[in-house]
Amino acid sequence: MLGQNRFRYLRHNGAPYAVSYDGPPVAVPLRATAHSGTGSLRQHLTRAYVTECQRTPSQSALADALGALDALAADVPEVELPLRVAADPDDGNVTWLDLGRPDGQSVRLAPDGWTLTYPDVETGPVWRRSRLVRPLPRPDRVPGGWREGIEEFAALLPFTAETLPLAVGWLLAALRPSMPRPVAYLTGEQGTGKSTSGQMLAGVIEGARAPLRQAPETLRDLGPTTAAGWVLALDNLSGMPGWLSDALCRIVTGDAQVTRALYTDDDVNVLTYQRPVLLTGIDLGALRNDLAERMLPLELAPIPRHKRRTAGALWAAYERAHPRILGALLDLATDVWADFPHAAAELTERPRLADFAELLHALDRVTGWRSLDAFNGAQDTLNDAVLDGHPVAAALREWTASPAFPPDGWQGTMADLHRQLSSDGRGLAEGWPKTPAVLSARIRQVAPALRSRGIHVARTSGSNKHGKVWAVTYVPSS
Repeated sequence: MLGQNRFRYLRHNGAPYAVSYDGPPVAVPLRATAHSGTGSLRQHLTRAYVTECQRTPSQSALADALGALDALAADVPEVELPLRVAADPDDGNVTWLDLGRPDGQSVRLAPDGWTLTYPDVETGPVWRRSRLVRPLPRPDRVPGGWREGIEEFAALLPFTAETLPLAVGWLLAALRPSMPRPVAYLTGEQGTGKSTSGQMLAGVIEGARAPLRQAPETLRDLGPTTAAGWVLALDNLSGMPGWLSDALCRIVTGDAQVTRALYTDDDVNVLTYQRPVLLTGIDLGALRNDLAERMLPLELAPIPRHKRRTAGALWAAYERAHPRILGALLDLATDVWADFPHAAAELTERPRLADFAELLHALDRVTGWRSLDAFNGAQDTLNDAVLDGHPVAAALREWTASPAFPPDGWQGTMADLHRQLSSDGRGLAEGWPKTPAVLSARIRQVAPALRSRGIHVARTSGSNKHGKVWAVTYVPSS
């Protein structure tokens, strides 16, 4: 009876959870260990029993009670238990931020302002937590307004003047739970503090000294670590295997991972997530085009010798400023949220990440910045980096820009195109496509980036005895 009277039961991704009626709005997994982010229901039941009965329950009684509650929870409806950031169940213009505090205090963020409050366990968001969910400071309202708090943020992270608005825009996007966001990556000279800056950037909404993680070795390893935290921050990526590139594209737009449940023959576990992603130490030339179109470069400026600080002094300054930085971000978010419908209606051209472009346009209207222009310029730079690092794209660019390329364009089969591009010894180079079919696949990888530079490769409706006819055209940008 104690377990039924004190707790409400829910199911998320097929797993049972409990939330106390008179406690914080934080869900406790029924099958959790004592070392999980919220403890175990066994611990909570034991504490409640000792408080009410002034004695400890027997282990057999606890086991029987937990088994019965698990069975009862099988009949409750499936719900979404958000982690760190949530949409309001009743108002699509309102979002919530879990401060990760033991009492469950959260931020309610609306177009008319933000407040510190406690979500109702029946009608508000019920938070899911793991050990990656660190506590955030209570945000402070900055007397000088959001600009003063953003200036403190800029004094700690050495972003260039053009990059700072993009970093702020990425943080704002991370406060909108279902928005497809670009993959932020920190770039700069050696010694610009990319790893520390990555920790601080993610830490604004993940907690101070939020850990940057090493890239997992397999897709199976990536799913659980992504689902357990809000920001997926990967440090010092020396390479970008195809499976990881594809996975990151799915993570920022929403993904589900299905794996076989342990000790079963036919049952599965399902992890669903949509997360902000932050990377450091990436080789742009190794990027696939579909990931490059979703990237947001954040450039760090060199730090002059007279402005360098020890790690201890830098983190101490960050932790002192963190409440004001978070408060300034929330102040700015309310203004941007309020302007969002007007900005969306006004914007006429949108890149692939249209939602993020609308947010940047609203941010520019509120602040007077030019973050959307900076984002579009960064996309052009990324396209060039992808093309420069792709041997087939480089060959097409060289050929179409040369006097040998027909002024009215070229037509032929994919085998003809393979012979044309394989000249000058390219066909002997390592990694060069050895067959027309592989060449076609490589061209598809970079087709959007090629089109952005005026190079169009498309199959025509015609054919000859050797196969389908393709056309290559080049229209130089004005």
